[in-house]
Amino acid sequence: MACRRFCVSGRVQGVFFRASAREQARHLGLGGWTANCADGRVEVVARGSTEALRRFGAWLAEGPRMAPVAAVTSEAVEIETPDTFEVR
Repeated sequence: MACRRFCVSGRVQGVFFRASAREQARHLGLGGWTANCADGRVEVVARGSTEALRRFGAWLAEGPRMAPVAAVTSEAVEIETPDTFEVR
């Protein structure tokens, strides 16, 4: 199991980005959470298999239809996460 922190920028707040990310993460069997940041970005922390995290990162770069993503950064982290995926 690996854990990654993603920061997503673009028009990603107020467009159901976090709810869509939760749905995708649960589909991939990931645990973790997502939250809005004060600077307009969305932070995502996810734990799961390397392949599931790769696929999730690719999805985050595209985002849902109504949320144009400008950029995604990603880093490996050591953070405790819930077993399910939550929106905070």
